[in-house]
Amino acid sequence: MTYRQCTRCIMDTTDPEITFDDRGVCNHCRRFDEELRPLWRPNAEGRQRLEKILETVRREGQGKEYDCIIGLSGGVDSSYMAYQVVQMGLRPLVMHVDGGWNSEVAVRNVESLCRKLKLDLQTFVVDWEEMRDLQVAFLRSGVANQDVPQDHAFFAALYAFAVRNGIRYVLSGSNYATEGILPSSWGYDAMDARQLRSIHRRFGEIPLRNYPTVSFYQYYFHYPYVKKMTVLKPLNFLPYVREEAVRELQREFGWKHYGGKHCESRFTKFFQYYFLPRRFGYEKRRAHLASLVVSGQMTRDQALAEMARPVYQEGELGADREYIVKKLRLRDEDLEQFLTMPHKTFRDYDSHFGMVQTLRTLKGLVRR
Repeated sequence: MTYRQCTRCIMDTTDPEITFDDRGVCNHCRRFDEELRPLWRPNAEGRQRLEKILETVRREGQGKEYDCIIGLSGGVDSSYMAYQVVQMGLRPLVMHVDGGWNSEVAVRNVESLCRKLKLDLQTFVVDWEEMRDLQVAFLRSGVANQDVPQDHAFFAALYAFAVRNGIRYVLSGSNYATEGILPSSWGYDAMDARQLRSIHRRFGEIPLRNYPTVSFYQYYFHYPYVKKMTVLKPLNFLPYVREEAVRELQREFGWKHYGGKHCESRFTKFFQYYFLPRRFGYEKRRAHLASLVVSGQMTRDQALAEMARPVYQEGELGADREYIVKKLRLRDEDLEQFLTMPHKTFRDYDSHFGMVQTLRTLKGLVRR
């Protein structure tokens, strides 16, 4: 495919599935306008809708120690969301899942926010030996989404804790304003436990006895329908402007920036900004900035200028590479092999992909 870039955002043909209309506008922009924008309410109407939702949360939480639970990473999205819902009268329990890659800045952000908002903090530490083994297995598998071991553990631990403790409402910092664009070709669903176990059976070396997982049945049926667990995304109902949120968090909590979206994890920073671009040519930064363009938080020219700036300052990349190789107990030549080995996709391993597609089709028919 000849290189081409969207005339509206900055997505380009590094997404092998991208398409353009006769004006040169990509399918990601069209999807945002047609599917996501109608669900995104960063206005007075959205605020009213959110107030009604949170009133239900507050009412059902009466007499309980907590009315909801928040997964807090120390990043801007979850931090700002936590701040806003506390201002709106919720009493959340905060849960932080430590997958072994926390930056010091992220840890300080979590502690500062909880201390100043007077929130109880529950920390779940993933068994490091099992996490390390699973991450090395994913590197050996050759797939693009190397963040699955972290992401799956984060959500599995959070959801299981909420259900065990009778907390129905789980609040997420996920939002359309900063995450409206992300090509499906660049990765695969982190919640597919069948895929995770398939890769680990083939490339792992020790049993996963303590690593938290969520099954297909739990994720799609038991948690939402039997346990009535509901995931809420408040930022979709608020005028969430990322740079303004950063300034407010800095002013109110001494919150520190950690370098980029999802860079609260040292592994994720290295994976997103070095491993993934070098191995596959995929730059998640491009999708993150494109999201800000379509949501009106940044101009296309500003996004292009940001893409031209280096993510790593002099010496930082080498330090991160050395740290990750050592922590995973690899050799530098192992990492080079992972960077140059043949590409694989989720289709090369067992997964629940077919079941998920069938379920989505059935849900669509029911809605219609």
